[in-house]
Amino acid sequence: MKTRLSVLVLFVLARVTLAASQSASGPSSNDWPQWRGPDRTGLSKESGLLQQWPASGPPREWMISNLGSGFGSLSVQGDRIFVQSQIGGRSTVASLNSADGALVWSVALGSGGDNYMGPGPRGTPTIDGDRVYVLTENGDLAALAFADGSILWQRNILRDFNGRNIGWLISESPLIEGDHVIVTPGGRGAGVVALDKMTGRTVWTSQDLSDQAGYASVIAADVGGVRTLMTLTSEAGVGLRASDGKLMWKYPRVANGTANIATPIFHENKVFYTSDYGTGGVLLALTAQGGPQGGEVRAQEVYFTKDLMNHHGGVLLIDGYLYGFHNSILTCLEFATGKVMWRDRSVGKGSLTYADGNLYILGEDNVVGLAEATPAGYRERGRFLIADQGLPSWAHPVVSGGRLYIRNQGTLASYDIRAR
Repeated sequence: MKTRLSVLVLFVLARVTLAASQSASGPSSNDWPQWRGPDRTGLSKESGLLQQWPASGPPREWMISNLGSGFGSLSVQGDRIFVQSQIGGRSTVASLNSADGALVWSVALGSGGDNYMGPGPRGTPTIDGDRVYVLTENGDLAALAFADGSILWQRNILRDFNGRNIGWLISESPLIEGDHVIVTPGGRGAGVVALDKMTGRTVWTSQDLSDQAGYASVIAADVGGVRTLMTLTSEAGVGLRASDGKLMWKYPRVANGTANIATPIFHENKVFYTSDYGTGGVLLALTAQGGPQGGEVRAQEVYFTKDLMNHHGGVLLIDGYLYGFHNSILTCLEFATGKVMWRDRSVGKGSLTYADGNLYILGEDNVVGLAEATPAGYRERGRFLIADQGLPSWAHPVVSGGRLYIRNQGTLASYDIRAR
């Protein structure tokens, strides 16, 4: 009887330990599992963070300097970080320990890419359950095991869909939409494609959209019961039906002929697109017609503005106001009307993330800033410098688990931003 009881106690203890371990490394509301966070909005749900930084910035927990080349941001789940880089001419994805940046595993997916702005991946890994989805700068798309990086399937979207690489190399991050992974090869009759996320098998291609890819990543939303995909291609702001890839609208005016980069912003059946190079931004009102299965969505311009020409740093929507760099000037616009609330040079042109009432800003010239997210005016709450790595600081900052992560080429640093 004693032996049986001892075995039972050991079994229960083992189950409790396993559950605790899985909870520690499993998904939580503080995770940042993909490009621009849980909802692809750039908004973190965290609270209890520092509201003012000391002159030297928040305390740095750790920094690694052997990450490899690249401009991509990172994803975080539990105690793991996932980030892409180019090492020895190979495009790789690595899993790191969030406590100290130590390498857990690294996998090469194909040859790396380069241009005059620098080598390496531009995208961010996407975490979905026990899998990680990665798209390289040369079009290698792979599903890997979260635990050890084992490649579960892989294919090249440029080769398979007759696409060709774009000037500054593929920069999008794959979207997981239900059972599908969505990417934009930019091939003829395959501007956007959906693949089975478990096998990599082609589910549909956008037969009536053959635009070459832009540098933006796709978002998904429900519009009057119609599941809808939205992105910015090389030619237009577009919307497709998620079930079969049918093109539902195409708005060319917001695209420029050089580089269309910013991820669209969706809110209350409206979508905002923006690009730079003298172009501007547009708010489109979306209206669903028909049922969810065969329904379609129509788009109508609400306003077009020259007051928010965003290059690469992205735009945030917070409590009815848009925040983003207009050329190199940080700007706040009223979402519903396009009215300019304020402008400020801030830390210089850069990228944005939001958490706990504040904008986290990474200037491309190596300055990190904290500013209150308010339409009342620009209110800075701290800034600090990071080391120049010889190329622009283009990776978007990430807030997760009480930490601010700053990736700058081969360096990655973690800062403790928890309020004491």
